[in-house]
This record gives sequence, structure tokens and C-alpha cells, in this order.
Amino acid sequence: MAAESNSKSDILTLEKVREALIKQEDTIISRLIQRANFPLNSPAYDEGKFPSFPGSLLQFVVKETEALQSKVGRYESPEEHPFFPESLPPSLLPLPANPPVLHPAAGSININEKIWEFYFDELLPLFAAPGDDGSYASTASSDLDCLQAISSRIHYGYYVAEVKFKGSPQDYEPAIRDQDRDGLMKLLTFVDVEEMVKKRVEKKAKVLGQEVSLVDNANAKTDKHNSSEKYKVDPSVVSRLYEEWIMPLTKLVQVEYLLRRLD
Repeated sequence: MAAESNSKSDILTLEKVREALIKQEDTIISRLIQRANFPLNSPAYDEGKFPSFPGSLLQFVVKETEALQSKVGRYESPEEHPFFPESLPPSLLPLPANPPVLHPAAGSININEKIWEFYFDELLPLFAAPGDDGSYASTASSDLDCLQAISSRIHYGYYVAEVKFKGSPQDYEPAIRDQDRDGLMKLLTFVDVEEMVKKRVEKKAKVLGQEVSLVDNANAKTDKHNSSEKYKVDPSVVSRLYEEWIMPLTKLVQVEYLLRRLD
């Protein structure tokens, strides 16, 4: 997403933002499918399970990975936020030369705590099979891939809010001045669009995650069980992910951003 975040503000359009959001759907679905290759592997999340690591193995992997990524400038992009922001090393790369697209408020809005909570408490049990195959490091790495993809998508709401504000400032400014969260949420909510997104990601999950069978057509016709479609991740889970978490939290980010847009 760095290309969008480093672009000049005069080429930031709603169409470009929508294209970026659609591309992120593919990334999220692919990473969920990758994570589904492993069972739940709960020891990766148990603090003290591995005395060599402070906290859990997952926490260690996330903190160490974020420290490295911080050094190479990942968190210079407004939509990228660490899950453990404490004491991250500064970027060793020069800052982008292009003028900023967003209001500086974007840098202080980080809802990764909410994302972490729903991912492990509610989403992960919906698509990761019970069990333990011992692949704890790979599991933790895959979890981080999922978390970062979801976080980037949600925090990309900054750009959605900015382009909508610039398109109709007269609609948003009264609610911003009144600090009217409910009013802003109504302005940002388009039920028809949200339904379309839910259907699209569910269809993508069917295409990207369908299990390939070598059963020939003749056998499939006589065996209803074999002819039924199977998926690596239940497509309805992906639709639910967007309905219950991604879209509501994206709008939360947009509201928080707009409340500070006139500062």
C-alpha cells in the first residue's frame, strides 16, 4: 500500500481507493487459507510454554518481526501499525519525499488491540481446525501475516475518509465541528455497498480456496458426497469476517480520523 500512501493528494480518488481495497481482499483470503493449513496449535499462544522466550512464542515472533520491519520503514506508511509499538527501533531508510496525503491524525489512531482480540478470541477458532501438529513457529508467522493484512485493510480507512471528506466537505464539516460520531457513522454507512462486498469476498473465497478433487465426472455424478464442494476456509467465514469486524472497524477508523480532520 506504500504506493498509494506516497502518492500526491491530487491523484487520490475514490476509485483508486476502492481498487486498493479490492486487492487487499485477495491478500486477506490467501493468508487465511495459508493459516488454515495448520491446526489451532494452542501451545504457540501459551505464555511460559517455551522458557527461552518472554511471554508466548507468538508474542516473541510478532515483536521480533515488527522490530526488523520497523528498521526498513514498514511503519512509515500511515495504514501500517505495529501490534507492539513499545520501543520499536526507528527506520534506517530515508522518509518518503512526496508530500503527505493524510492529516497527521492518522499516525495516532491505532486499533490493533481490537484486531488482535477478535482474531484470536473469535475468528481463528472459526477456520483453524482443532489439534496440534507441532508447527508452532510457522503457525505464529502465519498468524502475523493474517493480522497484518487485516490491520492494513482496516487502517486503510484513513484514505477512504480523506477522499470522501474532500469530495463533500460540506456534508462532513458540521458533524466534525459538533464531534458527532453517530452523524459521521451514518454518512459513512452504505448498506448496499457493504452487502456487495460481503458477496464478493465470499465468492472469492470459493474460487481461491476450493479443494481440487481428482474424482472423475462419472463418479461425481453417482456420489453426492464427492460432488459437493469443499473449501480450505469456509467462504461464509470470510463474509462474516467482513460483516462483523473488518467493515465496522474500518468505519470506526474513519470516524476517529474525521473527528480530528479539522484540527
